[in-house]
Amino acid sequence: MIDPGTILVVDDEPAVRFTLTELFSDRGHRVLAAGSGVEALELFDDAEVVLSDLHMPAMDGLALLAEITARDPSLPVVLLTAHGSERVAVQALKAGAYDYLSKPFDIDELTVTIERALEARRLRVASRRSAVERVIGRPVIAHSPQMRRLLSAVERIATRDVTVLVRGETGTGKELIGQLIHAHSARVARPMVRFNCAAIPAELAESELFGHVKGAFTGATAAKRGFFAQAEGGTLILDEIGEMPLNIQATLLRALQDGEIQPVGGGLERVDVRIVATTNRDLAADAKAGRFREDLYYRLAVVELVVPPLRERRKDIPALAVEFARRYGEKFGLGPLELEPELRDALIAEPWPGNVRQLENAIARLAALAVSGPLGLADYSDRIGAGGDTSTGADDSASTEGLSLREQVEAFERGVVARALAEQGGNQSATARALGLSRASLIDKLKKYGLLGPR
Repeated sequence: MIDPGTILVVDDEPAVRFTLTELFSDRGHRVLAAGSGVEALELFDDAEVVLSDLHMPAMDGLALLAEITARDPSLPVVLLTAHGSERVAVQALKAGAYDYLSKPFDIDELTVTIERALEARRLRVASRRSAVERVIGRPVIAHSPQMRRLLSAVERIATRDVTVLVRGETGTGKELIGQLIHAHSARVARPMVRFNCAAIPAELAESELFGHVKGAFTGATAAKRGFFAQAEGGTLILDEIGEMPLNIQATLLRALQDGEIQPVGGGLERVDVRIVATTNRDLAADAKAGRFREDLYYRLAVVELVVPPLRERRKDIPALAVEFARRYGEKFGLGPLELEPELRDALIAEPWPGNVRQLENAIARLAALAVSGPLGLADYSDRIGAGGDTSTGADDSASTEGLSLREQVEAFERGVVARALAEQGGNQSATARALGLSRASLIDKLKKYGLLGPR
């Protein structure tokens, strides 16, 4: 038997739905049940294979097949047909159905057919992800259910040319999700351009985004193409969109609404660009508080994806650590480095408030200090734990015994920020860059943890 999967059963007869649900649940599969084609369209996003009756009122199996194939051609659909409907079933195969079975069905034959369909789905997904990994130049790791669901959603929406807002904590991999959306889309052969909204001063943001003509302002000795023009036909990733100045937000909104930009000092230009915006802030709350334009938020969040923090997807930690060890081992001329089981267990137990970025930095430091052989728990304790990179207190000697998980995470984060600030001699801009934060986000954390010195 193959690994359990998610099967969507569609039949207007409750007894048949019950029987099929019990049959596949007993074999370890997750089963979703729908009493009509319309109801099935609300559920199929979570399915790996669809098993549908052919004859149903309102929307029959053929109509459902057409809708699913249009939205997700890689999702297998198996049809159950009444005796004498074989001719129609053959038409369904030509229309894209994976297979068909006649009622009354043989349980063993049905089980084998569905499990073959599950395997076919996974092979298609793996093949597509392999092609995507070649485009983005790195493996996509998703062993946890949370990340598997997220990547499934990414694959679906990538082909639908809508604006996407990707939300998540710092270091979770929001930019990677933006890259995956581009790589899965029909725009993959066109440019993918990244604009960091937090890294550009407000007075330069408009020129950087939309460009300028020669002589538009003092120092504009030549015309410049902005990021929108550079991404023509492709995807523009707006990193940390929550840091964008309000006056530029209004200009961006017009560009999204009308498909037109106006370079500084120039006239209107048509653009064809897909926008993927990322943020570590709650933009809905910011919009209500007046810190972000509400109309722009709704324009950006046509589809909103949330990247879970690493502490909520611990099944991904071992594979991520192995990949980082391979990458940095080769980078430092050591060859692929292995991790001892005790070290993997220790990594899984860490809270990782800095998420994937912090895990990568920890493995990079281990690799940089490694001499030879596999990396073990002693290396981690001596070189990382003692260095404060993964301690759970405000300082190395601080105890977290008796604290809640949230309090331990906050204590750890305070220690990381305090040490980074000290290492940068109190320079906030340098500290923000070292931590991968915007300066505004860093100041918020300094205020939160009482680290903001007197002015």
